[in-house]
Amino acid sequence: MAPPSTAPKPGRTLLALFAILVILSGVAVWQGQTTPKLGLDLAGGTTVTLTAKTSSGKNPPAQQMDQAVKIMTQRVNGLGVSDAEVAKQGSNNIVVNVPGEGQSRVVSLIGTTAKLQFRQVFAVADGKPSTGAAPAPSASPSGKAKDDGKKKDDKSPSPSASPSASAKPSASASATPRGRALSGALTAPTPTPSGAAPSPTSPLIPPTGQPLPGQPAPGQQPPPQDYTGVTDQAVIKQYEALDCYTGDRRAPGSNDPSRKFVAACDQDDEGGQIAKYILGPVRVLGENVDGANAMPPNSQQGQASWSVSLDFDGRGARQFGEVTTDAYGAYQQDPNSPRAQVAIVLDGQIVSAPSIREGAITGGTASIDGPPDSFNQRYATDLANVLKYGALPLEFTQSSIDEVSSTLGSDQLTGGLIAGAIGLGLVVLYCMFYYRGLGLVAVSSLIVASAITYLAVVILGEGMGFRLSLPHIIGLIVSIGITADSFIVYFERLRDELRAGRKLRPSVETAWKRARRTILVADAVTFIAALVLYFLAVGGVAGFAFAMGLTTLIDVIVVFFFTKPLVALLSRTRFYGRGHPLSGVDPRKLHRAAQKPSAATAGTSQEA
Repeated sequence: MAPPSTAPKPGRTLLALFAILVILSGVAVWQGQTTPKLGLDLAGGTTVTLTAKTSSGKNPPAQQMDQAVKIMTQRVNGLGVSDAEVAKQGSNNIVVNVPGEGQSRVVSLIGTTAKLQFRQVFAVADGKPSTGAAPAPSASPSGKAKDDGKKKDDKSPSPSASPSASAKPSASASATPRGRALSGALTAPTPTPSGAAPSPTSPLIPPTGQPLPGQPAPGQQPPPQDYTGVTDQAVIKQYEALDCYTGDRRAPGSNDPSRKFVAACDQDDEGGQIAKYILGPVRVLGENVDGANAMPPNSQQGQASWSVSLDFDGRGARQFGEVTTDAYGAYQQDPNSPRAQVAIVLDGQIVSAPSIREGAITGGTASIDGPPDSFNQRYATDLANVLKYGALPLEFTQSSIDEVSSTLGSDQLTGGLIAGAIGLGLVVLYCMFYYRGLGLVAVSSLIVASAITYLAVVILGEGMGFRLSLPHIIGLIVSIGITADSFIVYFERLRDELRAGRKLRPSVETAWKRARRTILVADAVTFIAALVLYFLAVGGVAGFAFAMGLTTLIDVIVVFFFTKPLVALLSRTRFYGRGHPLSGVDPRKLHRAAQKPSAATAGTSQEA
């Protein structure tokens, strides 16, 4: 009589499992990663504590701290750093753990406030103190300076009030589909192309041999400054006394959007010179930037460096059009006027102050670029990343920064692996001693579970940024006992059937029906506990919960697709089917063990 079509086919189930193993191995090889990625405690890295700073000196609101954690996490993910941890500690601290060596760049970027402002320039001079200079109507370079500039480089265009005849602020200033690009050197105070003589229409860098506005020539008195339109005398005094060559170049109040006028320094120097500015009211805020993307050089548009493309929202596009209209109007009246410039202020420093010489920019799109040697792909990507996710709601200072060595983690890993090997060895010895031949099934199941776990960790490391840390390893070691529990439940159910006098082959299926419910319930409880712990905990505890939940799922797969089918196949062999004494399923031995009274029962019988 042919077996029913619904009869289990353990051979096919095992083939399906091994096919899954082959596919997982192929995915790992295809990803180019065959070993797990290690976390901070195993591979080393950087730990930094950022402390929120408020004007009142009190603890910041919890909502702002949560928003800061969210933005920092987005920045880390945007930089492609995996397994970094950003967690709030206390009421005013945020701890950032970044695995891997050389991560100081990442740490500095995620803690950047990234408050972006667009302000019109009202005055510009060399960054040295100029206290005592008397105000005067104008500070335009003399005609002699212009002539010298043209002798230095014949390619420098002559100044003109017409936009079409004026020099472009940089090599990448070109039209865009929605308007003209706003260009300027991000790391230099001059918006002129690298290697070219500065345009005489720019008040930032004069022709070779000539001083900046506000900087005296050798043997001459400082030229007067024009403060037309600046109504804040305190800012004028601060500007004159400001020294941009010392300190961190962040003038007091330069990052405050509520101030009508501020004094600010250039972010970087060009040729050893640093400019300082008086800036007018904030015209556009970074909150009105819809997106920021790093763009590669475009040789067709004459752009030799990377750039950052900015897209404004509706309000930002309107405001940006207004400020560029005002700057272009100032340029038409006087090409040398500082008010023809629009300063891009990031965290209180000027990253660029280009002149608007080709008309107002009303398309809602702008770009920032600079010299190719400094404005490279990394710089453009970093700047776009911090601007893309918005400004932090608070200012932070680095309270502590520590480089974590992998040596300590390696020692702990070695100890953990030794402990895991001892535990695994004891489980194997117990299974072989108590279950005999069935112990081989348990050992084989543990090997298969280990292989699936290893491949899962490797694939998750490359595909989702999962990094193996000590808490994960602890969770994996604990899972050895969880997996062994599933085998024991099934084996004991099977042996109970044999003790009742049933044959091995039908007992395999009957015991499985009774055992699988217990196995699923036990694994479900463990998985739910791991899930709750993962979402409620942080750091290492969450890592432990993740590893425990992962191995619990793998345990179900192994028991259903390997352990039970393998027992079904072995029950058809002569060694197991006929109940060899070493098989672990000898019915005579199991029956005698069931009939043998315990010591307490024997004593009671003798007394009777």
